[in-house]
Amino acid sequence: MNILEVNNLSKSFELHILNGKKIEALKNINFNLKEGEIIGLTGKSGSGKSSLMKCIYRTYLSSSGQIIYQSADGPVDLAAADDHRVISLRKTEITYCSQFLSVIPRVTAVDVVCENLFRIEKDKDAAREKARQMLEQLGLPAELWDAFPVTFSGGEQQRINIARAIIAPPRFLLIDEPTASLDQRTKDVVIDMILELKNNGTSVLCISHDEYTLQRLCDRRIDLKFGEIVEEELAVE
Repeated sequence: MNILEVNNLSKSFELHILNGKKIEALKNINFNLKEGEIIGLTGKSGSGKSSLMKCIYRTYLSSSGQIIYQSADGPVDLAAADDHRVISLRKTEITYCSQFLSVIPRVTAVDVVCENLFRIEKDKDAAREKARQMLEQLGLPAELWDAFPVTFSGGEQQRINIARAIIAPPRFLLIDEPTASLDQRTKDVVIDMILELKNNGTSVLCISHDEYTLQRLCDRRIDLKFGEIVEEELAVE
């Protein structure tokens, strides 16, 4: 069963500082994502990967087309759904993990990681213990667990971001460059965590430039160039 069907999706931007010049970021994108499948989005910088992911998450409003998501309550066109429906799905089913950590300044790393888990776990101490175990698995030093992530290095912040995204497993995960800036050991830990999500039914759309990550993670790849799909292929075994 498909959890996502993208039909004739296009996205353009109007640049007012350039006298209303239009940039076509995406042109007639069509693809499906199955339940429990991992698709890797590939292509050079500027090819439209992030724009596509942001349209699906509804950070961007698409210019035309459909994004049919099979929610637990039935199909939803994410391109046309009202904001309240989109926000509800973000809280319960769809998680987006960007490359960059954005947090309230004076919140500890453990509580940042627990953000999504706190919505479903009444026992806050149990939630924090699960977060600590995940941070240990990701190789973040224990002395940082109760510190503020805004002071962390890029690689440390990335581990916080990933832990926050997957500690409460979503039905659908959108993740951008999950292994960039990570050492090989941590890279393998992150890949194994995402594969565990897949084995438990999570569907994943992943942007990556890292060939090792793509080979280990993906069932299929979709390659973009100048806002268009130029190739779809099964991942190399």
